Amino acid sequence: MGKTVQVGRALLSVFDKSGMADFARGLSEAGIELVSTGGTHRLISETGLPVREISDLTGFPEMMDGRVKTLHPKVHGGLLSVRDNAEHQAAMDTHDIGPIDLVAVNLYPFEKTVASGASYDEIIENIDIGGPAMVRSAAKNHAYVTVVVDPADYPAILDAIRNGGIPFELRQRLAAKAYARTAAYDSAISAWFAREIDFQDVTYRSFAGTLSEVMRYGENPHQWAAFYKTGENRPGVATATQVQGKTLSYNNINDTDAAFELVSEFDPTETAAVAIIKHANPCGVAVAADLKTAYLNALRTDPVSAFGGIVATNREIDAETATEIVKVFTEVIVAPSATQEAQDIIAAKKNLRLLLTGGVADAKAEGLMVKSVAGGLLVQGRDNRNVDDCDLKVVTKREPTDQELIDLKLAAKVAKHVKSNAIIYVKDGATAGIGAGQMSRVDSARVAHRKSIDAAQAAGLEGALTQGSVVASDAFFPFADGLEALVAAGATAVIQPGGSMRDDEVIAAADAAGIAMVMTGMRHFRH
Repeated sequence: MGKTVQVGRALLSVFDKSGMADFARGLSEAGIELVSTGGTHRLISETGLPVREISDLTGFPEMMDGRVKTLHPKVHGGLLSVRDNAEHQAAMDTHDIGPIDLVAVNLYPFEKTVASGASYDEIIENIDIGGPAMVRSAAKNHAYVTVVVDPADYPAILDAIRNGGIPFELRQRLAAKAYARTAAYDSAISAWFAREIDFQDVTYRSFAGTLSEVMRYGENPHQWAAFYKTGENRPGVATATQVQGKTLSYNNINDTDAAFELVSEFDPTETAAVAIIKHANPCGVAVAADLKTAYLNALRTDPVSAFGGIVATNREIDAETATEIVKVFTEVIVAPSATQEAQDIIAAKKNLRLLLTGGVADAKAEGLMVKSVAGGLLVQGRDNRNVDDCDLKVVTKREPTDQELIDLKLAAKVAKHVKSNAIIYVKDGATAGIGAGQMSRVDSARVAHRKSIDAAQAAGLEGALTQGSVVASDAFFPFADGLEALVAAGATAVIQPGGSMRDDEVIAAADAAGIAMVMTGMRHFRH
């Protein structure tokens, strides 16, 4: 252990054959014996390199449609033997087992097969057995054996071989990477199985991802951070194409995800929607017949907070919208697409990141959300329902007008994406004030109102944007004081889940103020 080792024999068995021909050639030129399987053997043979078939090594043919080919003592004995252990050496001599010093394996594409929508039987058939077994054997015995699961590592291995052998430190890193790969592979299999049979409370659950980027730092400069992609085929920050701009930071990714998930609540065939996000909370949201109008209305909600924010749209960005967005310092724009003219306009701001997703996310799709706590993980289903799924109940003497009801539904959809306690004022298709993350619902109502006064002044208007608005609350009002704060801000209608012990008092206060109140029966806490 700890020594540089020479490679005498390599076993090559890969599904992803990129770089394999050159790797095999480099190994062969170094005098290393090549042993291979199936398609990998055919590839190497076609290059004219000498290579043994695995069945020649084991003395057994591949069988059962290739399910059994490397599960053999002459393979695993060659990988697992401790080279300087006399008992191990005696067993190898007795059973004619030769050492295998390097194994290159990558696995059947299980994750891609699932993503393709394949049948149950096809997915099962793409669960690799022999590959992970060889990887684990080689990785365990990394004191003597080199394991490689990623074609990107081929050049480093060849360089090491040409310079005297593979050092222990490199073998350690490759072994760690190998175990991470098999763990991620098994995680994908177990997660698919749990979904397939609706086994939500499975006893053992794991989550895995593939490293996409190591970042400069996390939320703060003293924190390490990296971005791992899960492979979920959901339009958003992880699957988007970055057209231009600086590398995304940890906070950029977090905020961009929040922004795009919010605008995905709105069907682009029905309305244009824009959300401006700062620190994962919206500072302005609007819907309109066109994106430019929606953007300008969203910006009016809080033009101060929009500085340095994230802009998300649910439709293709056109030149008019792009022209308006670039007037304000913006960190990221994320949209399904952008016209070439719009891209050219945005390109003038070379540091501005433009992400194109190819579509909006399905707001009703199921999924899991994970949050780490000390010593554990909290796992829950995605909040994939909204006000459109509710049986709305008018509980006051006055019913909302048609326009109030439209705005109430918009406010409720926005409230779902605001940190609790959340209070959202909306008027004529745009937010008029947003109160987020306050410990008291009354304080959220007052903060939003205060900011709406500032926004009105910035727009050259008197009073507050909240005058004549409607309001959504993410949870019920425990006392009537919260509702009274909304009335004081100029609200004319309220939508909330209901369910408080004092609902009757809150309804009475609404009736006394002459406003309408609608209950949804659905809470949307967000922490």
